Amino acid sequence: MNEISLVDVFGRVGQEVGRSEWIMIDQSTVDLFADATHDHQFIHVNPERAAVESPFGGTIAHGFLTLSLLSVMNFSGMPKIREQTMGLNYGFDNVRFMSPVKTGSRVRGRFVLSDCRFRGSSMLVTTYEVTVEIENENRPALTASWITIVQFDPKDRPKTSHS
Repeated sequence: MNEISLVDVFGRVGQEVGRSEWIMIDQSTVDLFADATHDHQFIHVNPERAAVESPFGGTIAHGFLTLSLLSVMNFSGMPKIREQTMGLNYGFDNVRFMSPVKTGSRVRGRFVLSDCRFRGSSMLVTTYEVTVEIENENRPALTASWITIVQFDPKDRPKTSHS
């Protein structure tokens, strides 16, 4: 499903509404993230040392790198809301880094819509239970409740019992 109407969002509460494409986490990506965040801890950027000194057998992605990929996972895996004019990241609750993502692994996001409610005349606040899976691993990389805001033109607000 590539597109959904604003009025149909409420009927999707409790359902998985999206699953992203797989994303490769290579050393170059980890290094670029380290440069951007100034986090050059050896477990992320020094494959030789990480292979010897870390329990992971090599480098791992930063937890915040994995978390930041939720934006692209959302874009590739979630249906677009037809009336949306802009989307805003409102924040996270209960972010948990469950398993390290080893460099060279692929990850993807799964999104379950757990809540939605109108706020004002032109916003829909949505909460997703997000799981970032690691390919061929039993435990996820992370879980979180992600709160977003869908901005839309007030004239497009549905006349429903959810108002």
